[in-house]
Amino acid sequence: MAPYAYIAPFFVIFAVFGLLPLLFTFYVALYDWNPIGDHLFIGLDNFARLLADARFWNAARNTLSIWLLSTVPQLLGALLLAHLLNHVRLRFALLFRMSMLVPYITSVAATAIVFSQMFDRDYGLLNWLLGLAGIGPIDFIQSVWGSHVLIAVMVTWRWFGYTTLLYLASLQAVPRGIYEAAAVDGAGNWRQFVHISLPSLRPVIVFTVVTSTIYGLQIFTEPLLISKGTQTCGPVRQCQTLTFFLYEQAFGQFRFGYGSAIGVALFVMVVVLAGINYFLSTRIRPERP
Repeated sequence: MAPYAYIAPFFVIFAVFGLLPLLFTFYVALYDWNPIGDHLFIGLDNFARLLADARFWNAARNTLSIWLLSTVPQLLGALLLAHLLNHVRLRFALLFRMSMLVPYITSVAATAIVFSQMFDRDYGLLNWLLGLAGIGPIDFIQSVWGSHVLIAVMVTWRWFGYTTLLYLASLQAVPRGIYEAAAVDGAGNWRQFVHISLPSLRPVIVFTVVTSTIYGLQIFTEPLLISKGTQTCGPVRQCQTLTFFLYEQAFGQFRFGYGSAIGVALFVMVVVLAGINYFLSTRIRPERP
């Protein structure tokens, strides 16, 4: 019984704080649930209403757009930078690597304040630089694509260094002799990256792809902060994500049943996309250079 006793704390905590709330969310989604009133069973009516709600589809589009704009450049850039750092000797390399974790440990609120100022229409640094090039000011926060780019940049800045260090640590576990043998056989940096580095990173690529998918589809804090406290994230809901929409319905309008239905839909979306990404990332196979 000893092994079961050792692993029991994790499963007990997961069951109490993870599994039970998840099952309860599925249960509440079947009700017209007022937290201080009646609980009326309505079956799948919340889901039928959800599928016909234009606000839900708008939030879904915003979520997918922000996820793609933040995840794809982040992972690709981290892969290339990690490969470069693995082959280039830098002075103060340890200090440089530690500094890459600064965005990860920085408060999200502080990050949002800084980037909101940088992307501000009237006094932002980015619009000032665009003005020097003869381009008129862009209202990033109030436009659809502008707000998506702003949030994606915040997410990428926060996670880029952390992801790079994960890839770099995995690459440094690869014996140097493999790269030397490939170089002797005439393989350049690109072929070494494709045929040695990329397959060697397969486990950590799977991990980062799945975790980035889970985090990206549940993004909430960044759009909440740049919306300055509004529950719609702007007049046309330009940056309202699914979790933000859930927050508005459940805790803003106290429609807990409808909010739970949104949570169930988000859960299904996360599982499906994470599964697809896991399948695609596991297709990476080692090859001979």
